[in-house]
Amino acid sequence: MKMKMKNEKQIKQISTGYFSTIFLFENGKAIEYLKENDSKQNPSKIQIEENIQKVTIGFQNEAILTIEGNVFAKGIDINPDNPNKFINISSLIEDTNDRIIQDIVSGSDSIYLLTSNQNVYGIGSNKYGQLGFDSETLPKTEKPILMMKNVSKIFSGNSSHHIFLLNSNQELFGCGDNIYGQLGLGESRKEEKIQKLTKIQNIPKGKIIDIQSGYLRSIMLIEDENQNQNQNQNQNQNPKRKLYSCGSWEDNGLGKKYQNTYEFTEIKSFLFENDNNILDFSVGTFHNLILTSKGKIIVFGENDWGELGTGNLSNQLIPIQIKLPKLRFNENISNYHLSCGYEKSFLYYSPFFSSFSNLEEDLIKLFERKEFCDISFKTENGEIIKAHKLILKYRLNQNQNQIEKLKEIISKKSIKESNQIFEMIYSNRIINPKLYSEIKEIINLNEKIEETMKRIYLNENENENEKDFIIERKEKQYKFPKLILIMRSELYRGMFLSVTEDKSNKVTDYSELSNKSFQIFEYWIYSNQIKDEIEITKEMIDEIKIGIDYFQLNQTNPNLFDLLINKFDNQN
Repeated sequence: MKMKMKNEKQIKQISTGYFSTIFLFENGKAIEYLKENDSKQNPSKIQIEENIQKVTIGFQNEAILTIEGNVFAKGIDINPDNPNKFINISSLIEDTNDRIIQDIVSGSDSIYLLTSNQNVYGIGSNKYGQLGFDSETLPKTEKPILMMKNVSKIFSGNSSHHIFLLNSNQELFGCGDNIYGQLGLGESRKEEKIQKLTKIQNIPKGKIIDIQSGYLRSIMLIEDENQNQNQNQNQNQNPKRKLYSCGSWEDNGLGKKYQNTYEFTEIKSFLFENDNNILDFSVGTFHNLILTSKGKIIVFGENDWGELGTGNLSNQLIPIQIKLPKLRFNENISNYHLSCGYEKSFLYYSPFFSSFSNLEEDLIKLFERKEFCDISFKTENGEIIKAHKLILKYRLNQNQNQIEKLKEIISKKSIKESNQIFEMIYSNRIINPKLYSEIKEIINLNEKIEETMKRIYLNENENENEKDFIIERKEKQYKFPKLILIMRSELYRGMFLSVTEDKSNKVTDYSELSNKSFQIFEYWIYSNQIKDEIEITKEMIDEIKIGIDYFQLNQTNPNLFDLLINKFDNQN
């Protein structure tokens, strides 16, 4: 098994439309491939200096969201004088306190912005009322206009002329093209245009995870409400997810034959039976792809250009399963994602934060435990939040003055805002762009958890007292910070984060690994790498495989076993 990952760029997101496809990488850079180049040759690069955190493409528009919360967009309805030039549309919002953007979504000819204040703005075409205003008096706008306040999520599609908005009370609203009932308003609302945001009634029970729209249809992903009620009985069971569709069945498909649907109706198929979960789905202009937790790819819709991946050009009105492509490595299927556009589909590998499952949640749980909290911060109302000095030491660039600055910032924030600030520091993710703008000078968000752990280990002057858990074997002691073991091992995650607090401070005499094998294990625990000077043998590989199982290691990409095999192959 050969692996060459070191110099490869990690894909974070793919957005694809009619004229182009944009690949966004983990380093914040993006490359755009134009349709006339057949998406393969002479890519044009997006010329934006700032780091990019999300890209989105419509039929005749493109937008990118930067790490600073700015949105640059281009398109005939955005900048008619120069449709190929990116302009900062977030800076055009009249309310200067509402210009930090948290999320963006493209419709066919419109772009929607969700601000850090939970307000939604629309810009572009309003031909079908997709901006929530009378399309006769406002056919389009080149400046963002306020559509709705108190919004938690926005949903649309790269070829759709309609939009859905979910408010903080989990109420769903929609407007725009409704010629085939693609807003899910029911038989009584068959108007071709819905020009004002209208509450969607009779939606399926459960939590709305996502809604994606095609040209004449919408598909909704719901977490089953009944399943959620049973979660306490089995904490390891993922909530069951179901898909519902509405709109036109013809050509692009609703997952059912010969029947338009004016309300969201469940997509039923034997292919969804006995499957744990729907991991991801994507809705293109005329076709649909679904990825399940058992590695099934289920497809339906138009297939004139082979976009369903069936090996032929036959349309599929009802869901069928296609063969999963051979994966390059032993990656977790949950780290794969789908992206559909016009006449094309992508399945790509993009691990969450390029790190561990549930890392964000585990870090928050971790820092609620007293034994991991050794620096206190006081909020504006006097509440105390405690943090771990080892993480802050590296997240705040090893500068004590930065901790004092952080204390000053927290002292002016609510408990909710303070928790969001620490979440951004712990999880390496921008949760609130407005708050991030206040702390960006004192934290290094570009450094991943992996790099932080590597720096901790490779720093020869690291304080030994900060390594607070002992693994004792063959009369020798190995000290590890509990934080690292929680991130790396399900064994220690369960031990340290359990409700019943474990009082022991060591696992003794684990002698199945030789000294060299344990050194490999120790180095990888911190740095996710293998030392260059160590020579790998078949016996060591067998030993470490036992160690991986014993410690229940969280295997990331590249995982330890693949690294060993790759190094062994290169040596021989």
